Amino acid sequence: MAVPSFLHSIVEWLRGGYPDGVPEADYVPLLALLNRRLSDDEVQSVMDALIADGQLPADKAGISVTITKVTNEMPREEDVNRVRANLAAGGWPLADPFTIRRTD
Repeated sequence: MAVPSFLHSIVEWLRGGYPDGVPEADYVPLLALLNRRLSDDEVQSVMDALIADGQLPADKAGISVTITKVTNEMPREEDVNRVRANLAAGGWPLADPFTIRRTD
């Protein structure tokens, strides 16, 4: 079975840094470096949820909460920006990221 090139690059990087294998104490820090990124399907799921829940115009907080609901993980700034960009490309309204909404 062929290994995807990005995975091959990661394996080669690990082998270069750890020619004798990864010490047990280094597993957690290494996994922390390999931050997960939302897949294209997850970005679409977040967008669908925002639209279905009537959370438009979408703001950073709303997008972040929805990402957390979809993935059960804390959102990364990069992923919030990807969702915003996809919403904007689709013509959906976005809230000004610097505007604080009043709730009264």
